Amino acid sequence: MSTRDKRPNIVFILTDDHASHAIGAYGSVVNDTPRIDEIGENGVRLDNCFCTNSLCTPSRASILTGTYSHVNGVTTLETPIDASQPTFISQLRDAGYRTAIVGKWHMGEGDGHNPQGFDYWAVLRDQGEYVDPQILTRDGVEIVEGYATDVITDLALNWLDSLDGDEPWCVLIHHKAPHRPWIPDEKHKGMYAGPIRVPETFDDDYSTRTSAAHRAAMRIADHLTLEDLKQTPPADLTYEQAALWKYQRYMEDYLACVASVDDNVGRVIDDLRERGEFDDTLLMYSSDQGFFLGDHGWFDKRFMYDESLRMPMLISCPSRIPQRDEPLEHIVTNVDFAQTILEAAGVNALDRMQGISIWPQLTSDPARTTRDAMYYRYYENDDVNHHAFAHYGIRTDRYKLIYFYNDGLGLPGSSGRSYPPEWELYDLHDAPEELRNLYNDPAFADIREDLKARLWVLQAELGDEPHPSQPVPSRLAESA
Repeated sequence: MSTRDKRPNIVFILTDDHASHAIGAYGSVVNDTPRIDEIGENGVRLDNCFCTNSLCTPSRASILTGTYSHVNGVTTLETPIDASQPTFISQLRDAGYRTAIVGKWHMGEGDGHNPQGFDYWAVLRDQGEYVDPQILTRDGVEIVEGYATDVITDLALNWLDSLDGDEPWCVLIHHKAPHRPWIPDEKHKGMYAGPIRVPETFDDDYSTRTSAAHRAAMRIADHLTLEDLKQTPPADLTYEQAALWKYQRYMEDYLACVASVDDNVGRVIDDLRERGEFDDTLLMYSSDQGFFLGDHGWFDKRFMYDESLRMPMLISCPSRIPQRDEPLEHIVTNVDFAQTILEAAGVNALDRMQGISIWPQLTSDPARTTRDAMYYRYYENDDVNHHAFAHYGIRTDRYKLIYFYNDGLGLPGSSGRSYPPEWELYDLHDAPEELRNLYNDPAFADIREDLKARLWVLQAELGDEPHPSQPVPSRLAESA
């Protein structure tokens, strides 16, 4: 049987909170990631890959099910998944694939994890520990000595070693890193102790922004804890100096955690090469969302701003995906991953899946368009830790419209408080930093009203309900 006639093996490496702009392949100015970059060098880099709900649990649910949060039911951190619903994993297993997940599940609490559709699973309890993690399997809980990123890789490679026969396999390697509180291993600790470049938007004062940006409790200057920083700032620093000191401490540990991930990605690549399976394995590297690395003075995610919205995605499968120097620039979302993987495996997607397969764009037709706009919705409102406000919006190649409806709708994770709704509009070509809200600029009135109508139509197409506070867009009302 020729290589192309065989169904590909699948390795999907997913990290937690790894921003694209901390990856060398995406032009990072703060670190190097040669082994992660290697995936793109042997395949394709996606430059406009976005999450549809920038929060760990909802994003993971969308990746698995190929559906938006309002369909799979996982809208907030506190809404666990109904793991019995069909996923791309259950489809692969039904088609003869051997399946496994190792690492972070994070779609249930305590011992309530119940991954379904997997032949083997070994997952962290809750968020998991960086050192000597508790690993939950069908047999119970075991503390495994070592650093979590190494342990997770060990477990994944051990599962591959256990396989007999020629049936294809799929393993999800889901790391805890580089999630807060950013605890490096000894090998990489201190490797970024020198001055780290500060983002140009670090001193953003949100002067044209709505109240959501002003109220969010994710300022590096104000909201990093002693657990995050590992030491108390010097007492003689001004507020501005302390903010920069905290940034350096935060980034030093964050980037060291990424370095360990990079090494372990290299271990997976080397193992696949030693097995003679690298060329015929669909190897994907992504993160469950983006992350603020001092951008706008913030850490964390949640917002629809690009640093939080954008996901890295590097994909290789040399026997099927031609290597190319130019990135894939079409708009792709995490809802698309399931159908892409299934088409690569020659398995039918489910009718309920709401994304599209980008397998043609990766293999035979890179110029084929995907979508002209993507839809985003963040459901938690005024959560206890970060006080981010609920919002949804639309992003095209050039523009972004956000509606902060500021109401938790009684969903878990929200405070129960609501606030008057507000709008934001950005021109991503002329001002990609998203510093100036153009919603009330008369020069953008036509664009604003067009985007409102497109947002409304897109919500209807996806089966999501606009918030009751949002009126029918004038252009749609006029044509009714």
